Amino acid sequence: MGSSSTQTPRQYDQDCHILHCYFSGNYGATNNKKLVEIFVNRDSNALKVICQTYSSKYGQDLLLFMSGVMRSNSFARIAYLRMVEPHERDAQLMRHSLFGGSCLNLNILIEVACTRPSSELIRIKHAYQTRYNSDLEKDLTMKVNGGFKEILVAVLKSCRNYGSKADMSLAMCDAKTLYEALESGKNIDQKTITTVLSQRNNGQVRAILSSYKQLYGHEFSKSIKRSKCGQFGKELRVVIRCIQHPEKFFAKQLRMKNADGREILIRTVITRSGIDIKGINKAFLSKTGISLENLVRREFNSSKDKANDIVVGILVGLIKGC
Repeated sequence: MGSSSTQTPRQYDQDCHILHCYFSGNYGATNNKKLVEIFVNRDSNALKVICQTYSSKYGQDLLLFMSGVMRSNSFARIAYLRMVEPHERDAQLMRHSLFGGSCLNLNILIEVACTRPSSELIRIKHAYQTRYNSDLEKDLTMKVNGGFKEILVAVLKSCRNYGSKADMSLAMCDAKTLYEALESGKNIDQKTITTVLSQRNNGQVRAILSSYKQLYGHEFSKSIKRSKCGQFGKELRVVIRCIQHPEKFFAKQLRMKNADGREILIRTVITRSGIDIKGINKAFLSKTGISLENLVRREFNSSKDKANDIVVGILVGLIKGC
């Protein structure tokens, strides 16, 4: 994706004019190709400047406007998720998953907690506190039940211990600790497992899982499939697999037949573009024989709404990384 440094003030004005034409309903004056380019080729800094320029030029908060129409407008949803700052976006996703619907959305909680870097999780928690005047860990504790509550709270706490490089010696020690927690009694030691998760960031957890396989010849996630691990083991396995293989987690979400399938597709492409969208595409293709590009076209080309051409252009462009 492009860099904000390549943009001139005139180009920002042009981008704002294109957006204003579309959102004011002047579709005849809207250059759809340029509209797609804004959301594919502009980086987060450039998109932030576009929002600021739009507000100055037209006296309207673009993010606020899009948030009001995006429930019924896939393009507005894509535009909003691309333009809002990632930590603000994820704080809103977490809040909505906890309080926004008739039932809890565990998949989003797992997705954000387990696939975002620890440094980003700190920013997400701060944004959540600032926006909602509430503590994310406390809200999660209040709304989530069972093993997922203990496990996800532990993962959120772990972001306090972020660092740039995994400590492999420590990982070996923790792998042995996890093994003992599984094997030393009739039941697994849940407290020890959650303590390890709460003290090691996601990058370090991946190092622990690698060390575990090196020491014992099989994946930790396989060990917790046994009946003695019970429901806690099943829930722990979901989280561990998401931390260890996020691309497989996202590919599985995309394969599931959900009423909110379009939202999952949009959210996955937007939040993982430039990160691991190509790996997700590969994992999805290996299981279904269909690429994400074809999935997008099948999902949004089924109607005659011309706005869907813009949606397809943006999502396919982000998948390709062009």
